[in-house]
Amino acid sequence: MKRRTVLKAGLIAVPAASAAALGGAGLWWAGADLNTAGKVRFVNRLAIPPLAPSRRDGAGGRVFDLRASGGEHRFRAGRPTPTWGINGPYLAPTLRAARGETVTVRFRNDLPESTTLHWHGMHVPARMDGGPHQPVRPGATWSPTWTVDQPAATLWYHPHPHGRTALHVYRGLAGLFILDDPHPHGLPDRYGIDDIPVIVRDLNLTDHNELDERDREQGGVGIVGDLVTVNGTPAPYLPVTTQRVRLRLLNGSNARIYRFGFGSGRTFALVGTDGGLLAAPYETGHVQLSPGERAEIVVALRPGERDVLRSLPPETGLNLWDRRWTGGDDTLDVMELRAAPRLARSSPLPARLAEAPRLVTDPATPPVRRFELSGFTINGRSMDMNRVDFAVPQGGTEVWEVTAIDDAPHNFHVHDAQFQVVSVGGRLPPPELRGWKDTVHTPPGVPVRIALRFRGEPDPATPYMFHCHILNHEDQGLMGQFVVTAPGRSANRPPATHHEH
Repeated sequence: MKRRTVLKAGLIAVPAASAAALGGAGLWWAGADLNTAGKVRFVNRLAIPPLAPSRRDGAGGRVFDLRASGGEHRFRAGRPTPTWGINGPYLAPTLRAARGETVTVRFRNDLPESTTLHWHGMHVPARMDGGPHQPVRPGATWSPTWTVDQPAATLWYHPHPHGRTALHVYRGLAGLFILDDPHPHGLPDRYGIDDIPVIVRDLNLTDHNELDERDREQGGVGIVGDLVTVNGTPAPYLPVTTQRVRLRLLNGSNARIYRFGFGSGRTFALVGTDGGLLAAPYETGHVQLSPGERAEIVVALRPGERDVLRSLPPETGLNLWDRRWTGGDDTLDVMELRAAPRLARSSPLPARLAEAPRLVTDPATPPVRRFELSGFTINGRSMDMNRVDFAVPQGGTEVWEVTAIDDAPHNFHVHDAQFQVVSVGGRLPPPELRGWKDTVHTPPGVPVRIALRFRGEPDPATPYMFHCHILNHEDQGLMGQFVVTAPGRSANRPPATHHEH
């Protein structure tokens, strides 16, 4: 048996306090968790990603110009860290567009290897999706275009090259894509003032301040970092100047799951999830996000008050071993909120925000498709770029049942379609999962049913992806492909060699 298997069996069989009986393994185990609560000196003002400038084309569409390149970013004292970024040395500007607008992105790749840009959560034609079938070679430009046709939401964009997604995202290629709706919702909406992007990422640095790209030896999820940053800022504080502040939280980490709350134990209003606003604000003290998930929260502060956004150990359902080695026992101070002595007045939160998803209302609806996640496979098969797993008819609604059948942490992301969570373990989903979603955590052994409607234009030759958004799992093969076809038509085989732009 492998050393990991022996230690896993031994450490799960005994209480953590008795782990020292295993000698060196006990000390190794005892130091495997991370607790920074009350230990972070918040000395760096939070950086706010700039809004990307845009221009109008001849037809009135909005055009963004983006360029990926290498750069340097300072995470700590000493030499700056080599990084990748878009329109800057690290991370990316925030794109912003409104429902009904036609968007074109002119993306130039000045990196030393091919990459892509995927519009995570966006309803786009398959050929514009930016997945592994749309690689952009070094020195080339790709110009996807589409019309925004979905509600106001906090989306994001990041690379999706086959087998290299984890490294490209980890090196810094990620940014928010905010969608606006012509109907006002009464929420804080002044970007960078009372409407704040909060991109949370963890990383490791070498002794020479280089990004440590080695996977954690235990846990099987890839990189789990001990340095937590927000918008690229370590130990950040946010000056708050209004009575209420809206935080657009993104778990932009490769593998870590966060359970956000506040050091004071205060409650806040959850107003939105991946695909848009909830039907009504939900008062809660915690919101859990697996990699790729987003949440919009509104926090009310008193003049002069300070509080710490903190991640407590997430509720993952994992066994003792896999929970500990994947960060599930960690407590992390993320960001300090500092209210000014005088705060500008904020409007009260509206009682209603948006229409609730209504694709399926009966949680007993039999699933159309079942997906079992295990290791690096879905239904026993690893990703094959030349295989389409199934076709879905345009305009159709399906219920999928997703179950993680191993002991590893997983979640599930579907390209193009925002979905409704119908049930979790046979029960109605909790309030925080009742809005539109495109990524959902899948606890071990718990069937999660989701309802999806496929509104996209038929394209039997260009697939969308479904996959675990723990990026190491995705890269290792925990991903599949589907196409949208005209009713009654079958899928075409993808080209053996995907086209590079």
